[in-house]
Amino acid sequence: MAESNAPLVVGIGGTTVAGSSTERALAIALKGAEAAGMRTRIFGGEVLARLPHYTPRLQDRTVEEHDFIAAIREASGLIIASPGYHGSVSGLVKNAIDLIEETARDARPYLDDVPVGLIATAYGWAATGSTVAALRSIVHALRGWPTPYAAAVNCSVSRFDEFGDCSDPAVAEQLVRVGQQVARAVAQKLVA
Repeated sequence: MAESNAPLVVGIGGTTVAGSSTERALAIALKGAEAAGMRTRIFGGEVLARLPHYTPRLQDRTVEEHDFIAAIREASGLIIASPGYHGSVSGLVKNAIDLIEETARDARPYLDDVPVGLIATAYGWAATGSTVAALRSIVHALRGWPTPYAAAVNCSVSRFDEFGDCSDPAVAEQLVRVGQQVARAVAQKLVA
């Protein structure tokens, strides 16, 4: 576990199914960031499912919304993992991303200059590619920097067990690489 004053990398992702492949993939990537000295925090499917549908300019936010936005404001890096639902980002993950709008008037609006790692999971290759592309577009719109490497996980080929381990060591390595790239980009910003 990284020091309490280490930079924070926030993970966002999962589904409404407990222990989803998406959330397990995200956890592996966050371990890569932790191994590189980062603190991490995950907002998995269970937490994301409790976020109300995003409504702009709402004055009365829930405790969960305030907690999420506080973590985004503190984050030096992000990793977003989404299942590929019908060829794109799931509504659950997109709703959380939309909540980042609450930072629009901050000193650091949105994800301005924040390195963001991306992961897409799906039962087939086509949806992973289009989901990564959609996530890259969203991160650019939020002024973030998608890391060069993104992981695409075909869950019909690679499985995750109840302990969160991946059946394919190459896929596990790719997920760790996502976390490591985010950590390296954060570290480079700190010395710049």
